[in-house]
Amino acid sequence: MRLVIQRVREASVSIDGKVVSAIGQGLFILVGVENGDTESDMEWLTAKVAGLRIFNDEDGIMNRSVVDVDGQLLAVSQFTLTASTKKGNRPSYIRAAGHELAVPLYDKFCVRLSEIADRPVLKGVFGADMQCALVNDGPVTIIIDSRIKE
Repeated sequence: MRLVIQRVREASVSIDGKVVSAIGQGLFILVGVENGDTESDMEWLTAKVAGLRIFNDEDGIMNRSVVDVDGQLLAVSQFTLTASTKKGNRPSYIRAAGHELAVPLYDKFCVRLSEIADRPVLKGVFGADMQCALVNDGPVTIIIDSRIKE
């Protein structure tokens, strides 16, 4: 599984011009599920996200987690995170998991992160044509891949 995590002042997801999810300060998380990903990958990532210290403390040092700052969470599935650009200029999505794996892992990711962080995880709509809007705070953007554990 591959995540792009952005520290935001606000973020929202719209479909057909209607907002389906919106948050204030917190984390906007793009979630890509690859073939071969497991619940172990999901567990490792949820713990990492909940504890990720990328919010400023009183001294302006990134030393607080989303839980510490009572931030909100918005997770959006994004199969394009699995893109390979090794050959040519047209990305290949051959590594992207099909619905039978991707939907359950994305849903479990959201449920488990909600449990660990003790707050709801708002979501986009899996497979929908979504428009995402956000104000990246910092900017702070972190990429985490469960296969390489960094």
